[in-house]
Amino acid sequence: MFMQDNLLLSYYGDDLTGSTDVMEALASNGVETVLFMDVPDDALLTRFGHCRAIGLAGTSRSETPDWMDAHLTPAFKWLKSLNAALCHYKVCSTFDSAPTVGNIGKAVEIGKTLFDQAYVPVVVGAPQLKRYTAFGHLFAAYQGEVYRIDRHPVMSRHPVTPMTEADLRLHMKAQTALETRLADLSMLSAADADHRIDALCADADGMVLFDIDSPESQIQAGRQVWRLKPANGWFVAGSSGVEYALLTAWNAAGLTEGKKTFPLPGKADRIAVVSGSVSPTTERQIRHATQNGFTGINLDPLELLGENGSTALEKAINAGLDSLRQGNSVVLNTALGPSADRGGDIDRIPGSRHRLGRLLGTILRRLVEEQNLTRAVIAGGDTSSHALRELHVQALTTLLPLPQTPGSPLCTAHGTYAATNGLQIALKGGQVGSDGYFAQIRDGLQG
Repeated sequence: MFMQDNLLLSYYGDDLTGSTDVMEALASNGVETVLFMDVPDDALLTRFGHCRAIGLAGTSRSETPDWMDAHLTPAFKWLKSLNAALCHYKVCSTFDSAPTVGNIGKAVEIGKTLFDQAYVPVVVGAPQLKRYTAFGHLFAAYQGEVYRIDRHPVMSRHPVTPMTEADLRLHMKAQTALETRLADLSMLSAADADHRIDALCADADGMVLFDIDSPESQIQAGRQVWRLKPANGWFVAGSSGVEYALLTAWNAAGLTEGKKTFPLPGKADRIAVVSGSVSPTTERQIRHATQNGFTGINLDPLELLGENGSTALEKAINAGLDSLRQGNSVVLNTALGPSADRGGDIDRIPGSRHRLGRLLGTILRRLVEEQNLTRAVIAGGDTSSHALRELHVQALTTLLPLPQTPGSPLCTAHGTYAATNGLQIALKGGQVGSDGYFAQIRDGLQG
């Protein structure tokens, strides 16, 4: 049985890009981290015995509460068995979720029961990602401006889980009967902050949300979460703001070595990108790429999902191969921005979103195999979760953090499948990255 005496953190990511977000935050600050696609056997786990944080990539952001009961329970039990100081249920920093899809409240209920604790700390704000919580309300940046999340140009109109409520206490009220208490900015910055927060948490029986709107409040929140931790560890929930906040407390306690330097991996001659994102951010990235050496290939998602899907799949693969053989990088997408979103039609086909992600993964695997590619990208949070599994990857580690666009690092893939073992791969959420992101990954640059 694997045993790790000094494990700081174990975590479950509700999608793949969110999982690599946590891995990047930790690895960049000197905490060696591995992310597994499934619960590993002891042999695979032992290969990463030097790591002080262990993650498990999931898909719960796009799943139902019944699915969570069946799948999160065993996943959390395994994470608990690692005996880390904290176990984190990682959610997107935009907190988009709904009672029937990606229900964060349900996940918290499962973790709270399994870890047998009175309340669950929740941290969402992460200034590094331009996400802020102030007096319980969530704000997020877009194109250089900060919006309340229910007025955000993208997240208020998310095709699956639109954010229509900025007060996270009210948002959670629709998902769980658990009460959410708030450690607000004024409480965190008070001279008697410890006393006030102790009083707030004394009889809490649900969640305690910690505000973060700045580096200063992040330090305060991290200190409180670490200070309040029981001796036998506990379960926490939130974005990668959890890690960013804890890192300050760990550094103060001498538990981490601080910032780590990563060598640039150099330029790849060609890369392949598959995208299932409908985000305008990804649209701009695709348009920029096609103006900078990439061949763009628009795919019809309904053709891929239809009766002649096998033919459409081979057609897409052949188009990608033709471009790669000509020495070009390639980006294949199922939607070029919101105006091309076929979500309504796609949702009429049961299980179609997950299947579309797997089909994009199959396309990418074939391109990697047949052209011996060493670097690739998957764009779209939900897409990444399902696509990567088609590449037979078992684990990921951080190869190159991207401090200018955190949450989308270049990773190294590990596994027993020769074609993808050692593959350098980036997994990008829809809202993440600069316009030149795909060229940046091709060129192996940090910014």
